[in-house]
Amino acid sequence: MHIRLDEVAAPVVRRSDVVVVGGGPAGVSAAVAAARRGASVTLVERYSALGGLASGGMVLVLDDMVNGEEITVTGVVAEYIDRLATMGLAVYPPKADRYASPAMWAKWARWGAYDFHSHTNPKPICYAVAFDPDGWKRVSNDLVRESGVHLRLHSWFSRPVVRDGVLRGVVCETKAGPQAVLGDVVIDTTGDIDVASRAGADHVHDRYLVTLVFRLGGVDTATAERFEQEHPKEARAINRTVKRMLGGAWELWWLKTPLPGVVWCNCPHLTGYDGADPESLTAAEFDARSRIASAVEYVREVLPGFADSYVLDVAEQMGVRQTRLLTGEYVVTKDDVVTRRHFTDTVCRGRDYYTPYRALLPRNVEQLLVAGRHYSATPDAQRMSREIPPCMAMGQAAGIAAALAVDAGTPVRDVPVAAIRAGMRAQGADPGDVPSANATVDELSEVPA
Repeated sequence: MHIRLDEVAAPVVRRSDVVVVGGGPAGVSAAVAAARRGASVTLVERYSALGGLASGGMVLVLDDMVNGEEITVTGVVAEYIDRLATMGLAVYPPKADRYASPAMWAKWARWGAYDFHSHTNPKPICYAVAFDPDGWKRVSNDLVRESGVHLRLHSWFSRPVVRDGVLRGVVCETKAGPQAVLGDVVIDTTGDIDVASRAGADHVHDRYLVTLVFRLGGVDTATAERFEQEHPKEARAINRTVKRMLGGAWELWWLKTPLPGVVWCNCPHLTGYDGADPESLTAAEFDARSRIASAVEYVREVLPGFADSYVLDVAEQMGVRQTRLLTGEYVVTKDDVVTRRHFTDTVCRGRDYYTPYRALLPRNVEQLLVAGRHYSATPDAQRMSREIPPCMAMGQAAGIAAALAVDAGTPVRDVPVAAIRAGMRAQGADPGDVPSANATVDELSEVPA
Protein backbone atom coordinates (compact mmCIF):
# COMPACT_ATOMS: atom_id res chain seq x y z
CA MET A 1 0.00 0.00 0.00
CA HIS A 2 1.18 3.52 -0.77
CA ILE A 3 -0.08 6.92 0.35
CA ARG A 4 0.27 10.04 -1.78
CA LEU A 5 1.29 13.27 -0.10
CA ASP A 6 0.79 16.82 -1.28
CA GLU A 7 3.72 18.69 -2.80
CA VAL A 8 6.02 19.92 -0.05
CA ALA A 9 6.34 23.69 0.43
CA ALA A 10 9.93 24.31 1.49
CA PRO A 11 11.44 27.77 2.03
CA VAL A 12 14.66 28.41 0.13
CA VAL A 13 17.24 28.91 2.88
CA ARG A 14 20.34 29.06 0.71
CA ARG A 15 21.46 29.55 -2.89
CA SER A 16 25.01 28.59 -3.90
CA ASP A 17 26.98 27.84 -7.02
CA VAL A 18 27.58 24.31 -5.75
CA VAL A 19 25.56 22.19 -3.31
CA VAL A 20 27.26 19.13 -1.78
CA VAL A 21 25.00 16.59 -0.11
CA GLY A 22 26.78 14.41 2.46
CA GLY A 23 29.58 15.56 4.76
CA GLY A 24 31.72 12.43 4.77
CA PRO A 25 35.30 12.27 3.48
CA ALA A 26 34.27 12.60 -0.18
CA GLY A 27 31.79 15.36 0.59
CA VAL A 28 34.18 17.51 2.59
CA SER A 29 36.82 17.05 -0.11
CA ALA A 30 34.33 18.11 -2.80
CA ALA A 31 33.10 21.14 -0.88
CA VAL A 32 36.57 22.36 0.06
CA ALA A 33 37.93 21.82 -3.47
CA ALA A 34 35.06 23.71 -5.09
CA ALA A 35 35.32 26.60 -2.62
CA ARG A 36 39.07 26.88 -3.11
CA ARG A 37 38.43 27.05 -6.85
CA GLY A 38 36.27 30.13 -6.26
CA ALA A 39 32.72 28.74 -6.12
CA SER A 40 30.20 29.53 -3.41
CA VAL A 41 29.43 26.21 -1.74
CA THR A 42 26.81 24.86 0.64
CA LEU A 43 27.46 21.51 2.34
CA VAL A 44 24.52 19.71 3.94
CA GLU A 45 24.99 16.83 6.38
CA ARG A 46 22.42 14.76 8.26
CA TYR A 47 24.45 14.18 11.44
CA SER A 48 25.78 16.56 14.07
CA ALA A 49 29.38 16.31 12.87
CA LEU A 50 31.35 15.95 9.67
CA GLY A 51 33.40 12.92 8.74
CA GLY A 52 30.94 10.20 7.76
CA LEU A 53 32.43 6.74 8.04
CA ALA A 54 35.84 8.16 8.99
CA SER A 55 34.44 9.67 12.19
CA GLY A 56 30.86 8.58 12.87
CA GLY A 57 31.58 5.16 11.38
CA MET A 58 35.05 5.02 13.00
CA VAL A 59 36.88 3.50 10.03
CA LEU A 60 40.19 4.47 11.59
CA VAL A 61 42.88 3.48 9.10
CA LEU A 62 43.54 5.29 5.82
CA ASP A 63 44.80 2.78 3.29
CA ASP A 64 44.59 1.81 -0.39
CA MET A 65 46.64 4.87 -1.36
CA VAL A 66 50.02 3.44 -2.39
CA ASN A 67 51.30 1.60 -5.45
CA GLY A 68 54.35 -0.08 -4.00
CA GLU A 69 56.39 2.69 -2.44
CA GLU A 70 54.65 5.41 -4.46
CA ILE A 71 51.96 7.40 -2.63
CA THR A 72 49.18 7.65 -5.21
CA VAL A 73 46.38 9.46 -3.37
CA THR A 74 47.27 13.00 -2.35
CA GLY A 75 45.51 16.35 -2.03
CA VAL A 76 42.90 16.91 0.67
CA VAL A 77 43.59 13.54 2.29
CA ALA A 78 47.25 14.54 2.75
CA GLU A 79 46.12 17.72 4.49
CA TYR A 80 44.06 15.67 6.92
CA ILE A 81 47.04 13.46 7.69
CA ASP A 82 49.40 16.39 8.23
CA ARG A 83 46.98 18.20 10.54
CA LEU A 84 46.13 15.07 12.51
CA ALA A 85 49.82 14.25 12.92
CA THR A 86 50.45 17.77 14.25
CA MET A 87 47.73 17.13 16.84
CA GLY A 88 49.35 13.81 17.78
CA LEU A 89 46.27 12.01 16.44
CA ALA A 90 47.76 10.18 13.46
CA VAL A 91 50.37 7.42 13.38
CA TYR A 92 52.08 5.92 10.32
CA PRO A 93 55.36 4.13 9.61
CA PRO A 94 58.29 6.26 8.45
CA LYS A 95 59.59 5.63 4.97
CA ALA A 96 62.57 3.63 6.29
CA ASP A 97 60.22 1.05 7.83
CA ARG A 98 58.05 0.52 4.73
CA TYR A 99 58.76 -2.53 2.60
CA ALA A 100 61.73 -3.22 4.87
CA SER A 101 62.52 -6.47 6.68
CA PRO A 102 59.77 -8.88 7.81
CA ALA A 103 60.64 -7.84 11.38
CA MET A 104 58.66 -4.65 10.75
CA TRP A 105 55.46 -6.71 10.96
CA ALA A 106 55.77 -6.96 14.73
CA LYS A 107 56.31 -3.20 14.98
CA TRP A 108 53.59 -1.92 12.65
CA ALA A 109 50.97 -4.58 11.91
CA ARG A 110 48.82 -3.68 14.90
CA TRP A 111 48.56 -0.14 13.50
CA GLY A 112 46.96 -1.54 10.33
CA ALA A 113 49.91 -0.30 8.28
CA TYR A 114 50.41 -3.32 6.05
CA ASP A 115 49.72 -4.14 2.42
CA PHE A 116 46.59 -6.25 2.72
CA HIS A 117 46.70 -7.01 -1.02
CA SER A 118 50.04 -8.80 -0.71
CA HIS A 119 50.17 -12.60 -0.86
CA THR A 120 53.41 -12.83 1.11
CA ASN A 121 53.60 -13.81 4.77
CA PRO A 122 54.11 -11.70 6.75
CA LYS A 123 52.63 -8.93 4.63
CA PRO A 124 54.94 -5.96 3.98
CA ILE A 125 54.54 -2.74 5.91
CA CYS A 126 53.35 0.15 3.76
CA TYR A 127 52.16 3.73 4.09
CA ALA A 128 48.83 3.64 5.92
CA VAL A 129 47.60 5.95 8.65
CA ALA A 130 45.88 5.19 11.97
CA PHE A 131 43.94 8.21 13.20
CA ASP A 132 41.52 9.42 15.86
CA PRO A 133 37.84 9.94 14.92
CA ASP A 134 37.27 13.09 16.97
CA GLY A 135 40.44 14.53 15.47
CA TRP A 136 38.96 13.86 12.03
CA LYS A 137 35.88 15.87 12.99
CA ARG A 138 38.02 18.77 14.17
CA VAL A 139 40.10 18.83 10.99
CA SER A 140 36.92 18.63 8.89
CA ASN A 141 35.50 21.66 10.69
CA ASP A 142 38.72 23.59 10.22
CA LEU A 143 38.97 22.87 6.49
CA VAL A 144 35.33 23.77 5.86
CA ARG A 145 35.55 26.97 7.88
CA GLU A 146 38.86 28.09 6.38
CA SER A 147 37.70 27.53 2.80
CA GLY A 148 34.48 29.50 3.29
CA VAL A 149 32.03 26.64 2.80
CA HIS A 150 28.56 27.30 4.21
CA LEU A 151 27.76 24.27 6.38
CA ARG A 152 24.30 23.08 7.38
CA LEU A 153 24.38 20.15 9.83
CA HIS A 154 21.24 18.39 11.08
CA SER A 155 19.88 18.52 7.52
CA TRP A 156 18.74 15.17 6.17
CA PHE A 157 18.33 15.04 2.38
CA SER A 158 14.71 14.35 1.49
CA ARG A 159 14.11 14.99 -2.21
CA PRO A 160 15.75 16.51 -5.26
CA VAL A 161 14.55 19.63 -7.01
CA VAL A 162 14.48 18.66 -10.70
CA ARG A 163 13.22 20.84 -13.54
CA ASP A 164 13.23 19.54 -17.13
CA GLY A 165 15.84 16.91 -16.35
CA VAL A 166 18.16 19.41 -14.67
CA LEU A 167 18.93 19.15 -10.96
CA ARG A 168 18.41 22.59 -9.39
CA GLY A 169 18.91 21.79 -5.70
CA VAL A 170 17.66 19.65 -2.85
CA VAL A 171 15.12 19.66 -0.05
CA CYS A 172 16.28 18.60 3.42
CA GLU A 173 14.22 17.61 6.44
CA THR A 174 15.20 19.56 9.56
CA LYS A 175 13.84 20.33 13.02
CA ALA A 176 12.53 23.54 11.43
CA GLY A 177 10.66 21.56 8.78
CA PRO A 178 11.58 21.02 5.12
CA GLN A 179 14.14 23.46 3.74
CA ALA A 180 15.40 23.94 0.19
CA VAL A 181 18.99 24.60 -0.83
CA LEU A 182 19.42 25.55 -4.48
CA GLY A 183 22.53 25.54 -6.66
CA ASP A 184 23.85 25.43 -10.20
CA VAL A 185 25.59 22.09 -9.62
CA VAL A 186 24.80 19.39 -7.05
CA ILE A 187 27.34 16.79 -5.92
CA ASP A 188 25.96 13.60 -4.38
CA THR A 189 28.36 12.27 -1.73
CA THR A 190 25.76 10.51 0.40
CA GLY A 191 27.41 7.09 -0.03
CA ASP A 192 24.17 5.53 -1.30
CA ILE A 193 23.42 7.93 -4.20
CA ASP A 194 20.36 9.13 -2.29
CA VAL A 195 20.18 12.26 -4.45
CA ALA A 196 21.00 10.68 -7.81
CA SER A 197 18.66 7.71 -7.38
CA ARG A 198 15.71 9.90 -6.41
CA ALA A 199 16.48 12.29 -9.25
CA GLY A 200 16.06 9.45 -11.73
CA ALA A 201 19.67 8.45 -12.39
CA ASP A 202 20.26 4.89 -13.54
CA HIS A 203 21.70 2.67 -10.82
CA VAL A 204 21.94 -0.84 -9.49
CA HIS A 205 21.37 -2.09 -5.94
CA ASP A 206 23.62 -4.67 -4.33
CA ARG A 207 24.93 -5.47 -0.87
CA TYR A 208 28.13 -6.48 0.85
CA LEU A 209 29.28 -6.62 4.48
CA VAL A 210 28.07 -4.21 7.14
CA THR A 211 30.09 -3.56 10.28
CA LEU A 212 29.34 -1.80 13.55
CA VAL A 213 32.81 -0.74 14.62
CA PHE A 214 33.72 -0.36 18.29
CA ARG A 215 36.66 0.69 20.47
CA LEU A 216 37.91 -0.80 23.71
CA GLY A 217 39.65 1.19 26.42
CA GLY A 218 41.84 -0.09 29.24
CA VAL A 219 43.84 -2.45 27.02
CA ASP A 220 47.45 -3.24 27.89
CA THR A 221 48.60 -3.44 24.26
CA ALA A 222 52.22 -4.23 25.17
CA THR A 223 51.13 -7.31 27.14
CA ALA A 224 48.76 -8.38 24.37
CA GLU A 225 51.43 -8.09 21.68
CA ARG A 226 54.03 -9.86 23.81
CA PHE A 227 51.63 -12.77 24.39
CA GLU A 228 50.96 -12.98 20.66
CA GLN A 229 54.66 -13.08 19.83
CA GLU A 230 55.68 -15.49 22.60
CA HIS A 231 52.66 -17.82 22.34
CA PRO A 232 51.55 -17.64 18.70
CA LYS A 233 49.64 -20.92 18.69
CA GLU A 234 47.53 -20.01 21.74
CA ALA A 235 47.00 -16.49 20.45
CA ARG A 236 45.79 -17.74 17.08
CA ALA A 237 43.30 -20.08 18.75
CA ILE A 238 41.86 -17.26 20.88
CA ASN A 239 41.67 -14.92 17.90
CA ARG A 240 39.89 -17.53 15.80
CA THR A 241 37.28 -17.92 18.52
CA VAL A 242 36.80 -14.16 18.81
CA LYS A 243 36.32 -13.81 15.07
CA ARG A 244 33.74 -16.60 15.06
CA MET A 245 31.84 -14.83 17.84
CA LEU A 246 31.95 -11.60 15.88
CA GLY A 247 30.74 -13.24 12.69
CA GLY A 248 34.02 -12.50 10.97
CA ALA A 249 36.76 -9.88 10.87
CA TRP A 250 39.82 -8.98 8.85
CA GLU A 251 43.17 -10.63 9.55
CA LEU A 252 43.66 -8.67 12.79
CA TRP A 253 40.44 -8.01 14.70
CA TRP A 254 41.96 -5.32 16.92
CA LEU A 255 44.38 -2.53 16.06
CA LYS A 256 46.14 0.16 18.03
CA THR A 257 45.08 3.80 17.88
CA PRO A 258 46.88 7.08 18.66
CA LEU A 259 45.25 7.04 22.12
CA PRO A 260 47.19 4.92 24.65
CA GLY A 261 45.24 1.89 25.87
CA VAL A 262 42.52 2.33 23.25
CA VAL A 263 42.15 -0.23 20.47
CA TRP A 264 40.00 -0.20 17.36
CA CYS A 265 37.91 -3.23 16.39
CA ASN A 266 36.77 -3.14 12.76
CA CYS A 267 34.12 -5.77 13.36
CA PRO A 268 31.73 -7.56 13.63
CA HIS A 269 31.38 -8.36 9.93
CA LEU A 270 27.74 -9.09 9.18
CA THR A 271 26.25 -10.41 5.95
CA GLY A 272 22.67 -10.55 4.73
CA TYR A 273 21.76 -6.98 5.67
CA ASP A 274 20.74 -4.16 3.35
CA GLY A 275 22.34 -0.83 4.23
CA ALA A 276 19.57 1.11 2.46
CA ASP A 277 16.70 -0.59 4.30
CA PRO A 278 15.88 0.85 7.77
CA GLU A 279 14.32 -2.37 9.03
CA SER A 280 17.36 -4.38 7.94
CA LEU A 281 19.72 -1.82 9.48
CA THR A 282 17.81 -1.97 12.76
CA ALA A 283 18.21 -5.76 12.88
CA ALA A 284 21.92 -5.37 12.09
CA GLU A 285 22.38 -2.94 15.00
CA PHE A 286 20.90 -5.45 17.44
CA ASP A 287 22.87 -8.35 16.00
CA ALA A 288 26.15 -6.42 16.13
CA ARG A 289 25.76 -5.19 19.70
CA SER A 290 24.93 -8.67 20.92
CA ARG A 291 28.06 -10.05 19.27
CA ILE A 292 30.22 -7.24 20.65
CA ALA A 293 29.04 -7.87 24.21
CA SER A 294 29.76 -11.60 24.00
CA ALA A 295 33.19 -11.15 22.43
CA VAL A 296 34.29 -8.53 24.96
CA GLU A 297 33.24 -10.76 27.86
CA TYR A 298 35.27 -13.60 26.36
CA VAL A 299 38.50 -11.66 25.76
CA ARG A 300 38.42 -10.20 29.27
CA GLU A 301 38.59 -13.74 30.58
CA VAL A 302 41.17 -15.33 28.27
CA LEU A 303 43.28 -12.77 26.39
CA PRO A 304 46.29 -11.30 28.24
CA GLY A 305 46.21 -7.50 28.18
CA PHE A 306 42.40 -7.36 27.90
CA ALA A 307 41.43 -8.24 31.50
CA ASP A 308 40.56 -4.62 32.38
CA SER A 309 39.20 -3.65 28.99
CA TYR A 310 35.82 -2.02 28.53
CA VAL A 311 33.70 -0.81 25.62
CA LEU A 312 34.73 2.80 25.17
CA ASP A 313 32.28 3.49 22.35
CA VAL A 314 30.40 1.94 19.47
CA ALA A 315 30.23 3.76 16.14
CA GLU A 316 27.37 6.20 15.64
CA GLN A 317 26.98 4.96 12.07
CA MET A 318 26.72 1.42 10.77
CA GLY A 319 29.64 0.73 8.44
CA VAL A 320 27.83 0.16 5.16
CA ARG A 321 30.11 -0.84 2.30
CA GLN A 322 27.72 -1.13 -0.61
CA THR A 323 24.11 -0.37 -1.49
CA ARG A 324 23.08 1.59 -4.58
CA LEU A 325 25.73 2.17 -7.26
CA LEU A 326 25.49 4.67 -10.08
CA THR A 327 25.23 3.40 -13.64
CA GLY A 328 26.96 6.36 -15.21
CA GLU A 329 28.45 7.38 -18.53
CA TYR A 330 31.07 4.70 -17.92
CA VAL A 331 30.81 1.75 -15.52
CA VAL A 332 34.16 0.72 -14.05
CA THR A 333 34.57 -3.07 -14.10
CA LYS A 334 36.55 -5.49 -11.99
CA ASP A 335 38.78 -6.05 -15.00
CA ASP A 336 39.46 -2.31 -15.15
CA VAL A 337 40.64 -2.36 -11.55
CA VAL A 338 42.61 -5.62 -11.74
CA THR A 339 44.40 -4.71 -14.98
CA ARG A 340 44.96 -1.11 -13.81
CA ARG A 341 43.23 0.25 -16.89
CA HIS A 342 44.13 3.87 -17.56
CA PHE A 343 41.59 6.12 -19.29
CA THR A 344 42.03 9.23 -21.38
CA ASP A 345 39.55 10.97 -19.06
CA THR A 346 41.16 9.79 -15.81
CA VAL A 347 40.76 12.52 -13.16
CA CYS A 348 41.86 10.69 -10.00
CA ARG A 349 43.39 7.45 -8.88
CA GLY A 350 43.37 4.93 -6.08
CA ARG A 351 46.00 2.39 -5.09
CA ASP A 352 46.97 1.27 -8.58
CA TYR A 353 43.72 1.86 -10.44
CA TYR A 354 42.21 4.89 -12.16
CA THR A 355 38.82 6.61 -12.19
CA PRO A 356 37.48 8.21 -15.39
CA TYR A 357 35.44 11.39 -15.20
CA ARG A 358 32.59 9.54 -16.93
CA ALA A 359 32.22 7.32 -13.82
CA LEU A 360 31.17 10.44 -11.86
CA LEU A 361 28.53 11.49 -14.41
CA PRO A 362 24.93 10.18 -14.37
CA ARG A 363 23.48 9.36 -17.77
CA ASN A 364 20.16 11.13 -17.61
CA VAL A 365 20.30 13.89 -14.99
CA GLU A 366 22.04 17.16 -15.78
CA GLN A 367 24.14 19.30 -13.44
CA LEU A 368 24.74 16.41 -11.06
CA LEU A 369 28.04 14.78 -10.11
CA VAL A 370 28.55 11.70 -7.96
CA ALA A 371 31.63 10.97 -5.84
CA GLY A 372 32.45 8.36 -3.24
CA ARG A 373 31.78 4.70 -2.68
CA HIS A 374 28.61 4.80 -4.82
CA TYR A 375 30.38 5.90 -8.01
CA SER A 376 29.68 4.19 -11.34
CA ALA A 377 31.18 0.72 -10.96
CA THR A 378 30.06 -2.87 -10.98
CA PRO A 379 29.55 -4.36 -7.51
CA ASP A 380 32.72 -6.46 -7.84
CA ALA A 381 34.77 -3.47 -8.93
CA GLN A 382 33.37 -1.28 -6.16
CA ARG A 383 34.39 -3.77 -3.49
CA MET A 384 37.99 -3.33 -4.60
CA SER A 385 37.96 0.47 -4.94
CA ARG A 386 35.81 1.92 -2.16
CA GLU A 387 38.33 2.86 0.52
CA ILE A 388 38.29 6.33 2.05
CA PRO A 389 41.37 7.94 0.37
CA PRO A 390 40.30 7.11 -3.22
CA CYS A 391 36.79 8.35 -2.41
CA MET A 392 38.30 11.61 -1.19
CA ALA A 393 40.20 11.95 -4.46
CA MET A 394 36.92 11.46 -6.35
CA GLY A 395 35.31 14.14 -4.21
CA GLN A 396 38.13 16.58 -4.88
CA ALA A 397 37.89 15.98 -8.63
CA ALA A 398 34.11 16.45 -8.57
CA GLY A 399 34.41 19.66 -6.57
CA ILE A 400 36.91 21.11 -9.01
CA ALA A 401 34.77 20.05 -11.99
CA ALA A 402 31.69 21.68 -10.46
CA ALA A 403 33.52 24.96 -9.85
CA LEU A 404 34.91 24.94 -13.40
CA ALA A 405 31.40 24.40 -14.83
CA VAL A 406 29.99 27.30 -12.83
CA ASP A 407 32.87 29.56 -13.76
CA ALA A 408 32.51 28.82 -17.48
CA GLY A 409 28.72 28.63 -17.48
CA THR A 410 28.82 25.17 -19.06
CA PRO A 411 27.17 21.84 -18.20
CA VAL A 412 29.30 19.68 -15.89
CA ARG A 413 29.52 16.94 -18.53
CA ASP A 414 31.25 19.41 -20.87
CA VAL A 415 34.03 20.45 -18.49
CA PRO A 416 37.40 19.72 -20.14
CA VAL A 417 39.21 16.86 -18.46
CA ALA A 418 42.51 18.70 -18.86
CA ALA A 419 41.13 21.57 -16.77
CA ILE A 420 40.05 19.20 -13.99
CA ARG A 421 43.50 17.63 -13.95
CA ALA A 422 45.15 21.05 -13.80
CA GLY A 423 42.86 21.98 -10.93
CA MET A 424 43.75 18.81 -9.08
CA ARG A 425 47.47 19.46 -9.44
CA ALA A 426 47.01 23.07 -8.32
CA GLN A 427 45.48 21.72 -5.11
CA GLY A 428 48.25 19.18 -4.51
CA ALA A 429 46.29 16.15 -5.74
CA ASP A 430 47.39 13.49 -8.23
CA PRO A 431 44.81 13.29 -11.06
CA GLY A 432 46.31 10.06 -12.38
CA ASP A 433 46.97 11.55 -15.79
CA VAL A 434 50.40 9.90 -15.96
CA PRO A 435 49.89 6.11 -15.98
CA SER A 436 52.24 4.05 -13.84
CA ALA A 437 54.52 1.46 -15.38
CA ASN A 438 52.12 -1.38 -14.52
CA ALA A 439 49.03 0.33 -15.98
CA THR A 440 47.10 -0.91 -19.01
CA VAL A 441 45.83 1.53 -21.63
CA ASP A 442 42.79 0.19 -23.44
CA GLU A 443 41.94 2.40 -26.39
CA LEU A 444 38.49 0.83 -26.68
CA SER A 445 37.50 2.47 -23.41
CA GLU A 446 38.92 5.86 -24.28
CA VAL A 447 37.18 9.12 -25.13
CA PRO A 448 38.87 12.32 -26.25
CA ALA A 449 40.09 14.54 -23.41
